[in-house]
Amino acid sequence: MPSDESFVAVTCTAPVNIAVIKYWGKRDEELILPLNSSLSVTLHQDQLRTTTTAAISRDFLEDRIWLNGQEEDVEQPRLQACLREIRRLARKCGSTGDEDQHLLTPGPSDRVHVASVNNFPTAAGLASSAAGFACLAYTLARIYGVEGDLSEVARRGSGSACRSLYGGFVEWQMGQRADGRDSVAWQVASESHWPQLRVLILVVSAERKPTGSTVGMQTSVQTSDLLKFRAEALVPARMAEMARCIQERDFPGFAKLTMQDSNQFHATCLDTFPPISYLNDTSQRIMQLVHRFNAHHGQTKVAYTFDAGPNAVIFTLEDTMAEFVAVVRHVFPPEANGDKFLKGLPVTPVPVSDDLKATLAMEPVPRGVQYIIATQVGPGPQVLDDPDVHLLGQDGLPKPRPAA
Repeated sequence: MPSDESFVAVTCTAPVNIAVIKYWGKRDEELILPLNSSLSVTLHQDQLRTTTTAAISRDFLEDRIWLNGQEEDVEQPRLQACLREIRRLARKCGSTGDEDQHLLTPGPSDRVHVASVNNFPTAAGLASSAAGFACLAYTLARIYGVEGDLSEVARRGSGSACRSLYGGFVEWQMGQRADGRDSVAWQVASESHWPQLRVLILVVSAERKPTGSTVGMQTSVQTSDLLKFRAEALVPARMAEMARCIQERDFPGFAKLTMQDSNQFHATCLDTFPPISYLNDTSQRIMQLVHRFNAHHGQTKVAYTFDAGPNAVIFTLEDTMAEFVAVVRHVFPPEANGDKFLKGLPVTPVPVSDDLKATLAMEPVPRGVQYIIATQVGPGPQVLDDPDVHLLGQDGLPKPRPAA
């Protein structure tokens, strides 16, 4: 067991982000440089977050990492890329640790143990890798005493992770430099900018997606003409328009563009050869439900977007959330009691009018949606100062996890 004098641990959390202008495809696989810029919404960590503890001791003989309680291969290339980059920055700035946090003075060569847990499904198309690598980068920076922008560190683990380094609404600039130094994330608007905006995660499947994002992107870059057209001809104008919608809190404009970009991203996946399909029948039914709901009201009151998976992310405003939750419950009836169908923010139950049911004209599909997570826009990574929350014990090994 490491001695108390040589052991240092830091625990941080980081959020999920959901892209409303999608990133798909890289121009440089090693540096993780995207074909196009992207823009995302950071979700609140009260509902979706990654928690990571990093511990350093001069008694550790090797780097080790655990994810959701299972030890993973520390030689995984993306993980090694993050470790190399953070240690390079630590050497560059001559880090001596954070004196104010009573850390020791770990050097870049000191071995590190890392434990990370998600409170949401992993590898199911809910941006778990973005939250995970953002949290890793942020936590490692704290323990190695690295300051400044961490876009490159997080990006080397998972491209979209750099967007999870900030709260609110975030742009990842594709950049132009071959070395990727200008491919960074920055905050378009803070988490307090649009307080009425709400987000509903409709979990259709918590299973691991059949085609991983990395492989899917590589195949699309090699075979999809639509991907090239999208990146060069369409995304730049969409980025500018989305930024305007956010700044002006123009929900109908934000919603329409969010849905259009999601549809085109999945069209690009179908244009890939062999084609990639991340959506299932329930996903398609949710899209239909959204459009019929909006048609009933004669205005765009809800929007969907889908990342690389079947789970829907719904954007709406606070005054519409309860009605749409009731509609989802009507079309996708949960288990008999349904007590665990809605998680996260409280939503006051409301009835679905007969007129709305008639407009929807959709036969119920029991348990098509497993559950809903209600959340809102939230802040970027946080440091947890309470040592009791560390995921690693003084021996550098994961603490026993409480039963679910």
